Amino acid sequence: MKRLSLLLVFAASMAAAAPPPIAYPYKIVTTIGMVNDIVAAVAGNLGECQPLIGAGIDPHLYATTRGDMVKLLKVDVVFYCGLMLEGRMSDALVKVARRGRPVYAVTEMLDESKLLSPEDFEGHYDPHVWMDVKLWIQASQVVEEALGKFDPKNAATYTKNQAKYEMKLQKLDEYVRRVIATVPEPKRVLVTAHDAFNYFGRAYKMEVMGIQGISTESEAGLRRINELVLDLSKRRVRAVFMETSVSDRNVRALIEGTASMGHIIKVGGELFSDAMGPAGSYEGTYIGMIDHNATTIARALGGKAPEKGFMGKLRQIH
Repeated sequence: MKRLSLLLVFAASMAAAAPPPIAYPYKIVTTIGMVNDIVAAVAGNLGECQPLIGAGIDPHLYATTRGDMVKLLKVDVVFYCGLMLEGRMSDALVKVARRGRPVYAVTEMLDESKLLSPEDFEGHYDPHVWMDVKLWIQASQVVEEALGKFDPKNAATYTKNQAKYEMKLQKLDEYVRRVIATVPEPKRVLVTAHDAFNYFGRAYKMEVMGIQGISTESEAGLRRINELVLDLSKRRVRAVFMETSVSDRNVRALIEGTASMGHIIKVGGELFSDAMGPAGSYEGTYIGMIDHNATTIARALGGKAPEKGFMGKLRQIH
């Protein structure tokens, strides 16, 4: 991440120093939906946001298309997550910065002591920071600062917008803590397709087990699945969870393996990990995504949560 950030700064410094006057609403492209939501909330009606990577698409594997490059080179500002989440897009982001477009990683100012460093992720930080609502609040503060630099005359508006959105996220964080705390402590075991929920587990006091590693480019081996089969059967874990942007093949293998050991594990539901829900839906917002995940997890593991979630907007969870 540091190397990419330095490249982007260098590229921007080599570009033309005098940007044209801002025409409102200016155009913003983001990489993933979770970034798009915080940028849209802070920009308000001064900017128009569009994510490149849609619902159900894995950003770890996403490569920039020719059409994406056309969009990126026509916009005024670009925001991405960083921490190597969009690793295959690095060259495209550098190219955009060389053309004089401001390019920002929303994670670039996060306190490194708050970031997780998994042993199997080759020295990189875990990029799934949006799973901890408090960390994503800090990411929205990075957006506020970045837009204030891009458009100084409206800096006060961005500060006001961020504060208003932060209040909503604070309430969301309180809801997640409350419903997860209703799950009996021995049952707070979250088993998912890949390691996207470690920040969630740390923030909301759950043990997390991913079948695959941090990046979905890694394949879960038979040995890993067998280890989980034995562990989950011994501990009588009651549910595992699918992910909308990751193949269910390994989860199905895990369920079949525990069944062969005489222990039946159900699918607790489908969670949003690297992508949000369908565009235009409540689950297609950051708040709706986290609400869905927390409510689904709590209800599946024996906790108590409203059927329609934090804001009463969730579709029915089975």
